[in-house]
Amino acid sequence: MTPLSDSVVAALRSAGCVFAEDEAELILSTARTPDEVTAMVDRRVQGLPLEHVLGWAEFRGLRIGVEPGVFVPRRRTEFLVDQAVALAKGASVVVDLCCGSGAVGAALAAALGGPELHAADIDPAAVRCARRNVAPFGGLVHEGDLFTALPDTLRGRVDVLAANVPYVPTEEVGLLPSEARDHEPLVALDGGADGLDLVRRVAVEAPRWLAPGGCLLVETSEHQASLAVEAFTRSGLITRLEVSEEMYANVVIGVRP
Repeated sequence: MTPLSDSVVAALRSAGCVFAEDEAELILSTARTPDEVTAMVDRRVQGLPLEHVLGWAEFRGLRIGVEPGVFVPRRRTEFLVDQAVALAKGASVVVDLCCGSGAVGAALAAALGGPELHAADIDPAAVRCARRNVAPFGGLVHEGDLFTALPDTLRGRVDVLAANVPYVPTEEVGLLPSEARDHEPLVALDGGADGLDLVRRVAVEAPRWLAPGGCLLVETSEHQASLAVEAFTRSGLITRLEVSEEMYANVVIGVRP
């Protein structure tokens, strides 16, 4: 290690960063000058999420651009993408609803060989960020509340509808790590009283947008999964739950008959 890397590790460790060595390596490989290193370390020590400090997050082998005020894609959400890819290898139309940075849409487009890609979010900052991330795949990003953001021409045509909606119960938002609570938009975290408000809304509307055999996928928590499955089933979808204990991920999948 160099004196600079030693000092970066020491500063991060003193700020409580558990993976100080790994974070130092990422900062040093991203910064272009020693002054940038200092500025990035200062922002990290002040509590800014590492991904916001770097300006990108790794997601399923892609570098997804992120910025302050935009939800950082979680590694566990890669499990949702894995499930979608396994289920719909020949998908021609993909929608990333509540897209945030557009990570899910970009990863699906990369894995599925360039389908027609649409993404949508209610947050203007997320929309701006997602547009940059899906542009290499020819993706379009729409601003608005869930399905109202999408063009009507997509009705009945969507093969994969990935809706990584917020699912933290309102009373539990305050219990989240400060990196999320203080630096990510509330609209990307708060899922209502039991965390399932948006899951239910999506489940009700999804069958009108899915193509026959098209699939809806949402991420949820272990204790919410059974209620999410019920919501999907009530909407007439053929529903199942997939779980990855390794990634702490629960994905509810509904297929339009």
